[in-house]
Amino acid sequence: MELNWDNITEWNILLVDDEPDNIEVVAESLEFYGMSVRTAENGRIALEALMDWLPDLILMDLSMPVMDGWETLRALRADPQTQTIPVLAFSAHAIIGDAERALSAGFNGYLTKPVNVPTLLKDLRSAFKERTTG
Repeated sequence: MELNWDNITEWNILLVDDEPDNIEVVAESLEFYGMSVRTAENGRIALEALMDWLPDLILMDLSMPVMDGWETLRALRADPQTQTIPVLAFSAHAIIGDAERALSAGFNGYLTKPVNVPTLLKDLRSAFKERTTG
């Protein structure tokens, strides 16, 4: 699935994170840009949400209880309905090698927390650009 960067107000985004503060800040920021946002507190809830709705993009925390981002990504990629949805890893663990590990696991990009609200859109674009040009 290809994202239309010229028309971000049409995007539907699924934000998956177990931290309420992160969900609130990121969801409100994305909605400010005109995007529609749904949220889930873990991978299992995210997969349930995808049964009747398919987003244009998924932002997913890597470390969550119940079902983490790694396991959720494997489930997404195994399902023909969801395997082409772009998924950005979203993590506070900015350790050297984490981004590479996420990309090699099949994430379409890597974004570190906390997000920088004024540059969030630019950071999203950069996360994808690194993946496609890297």
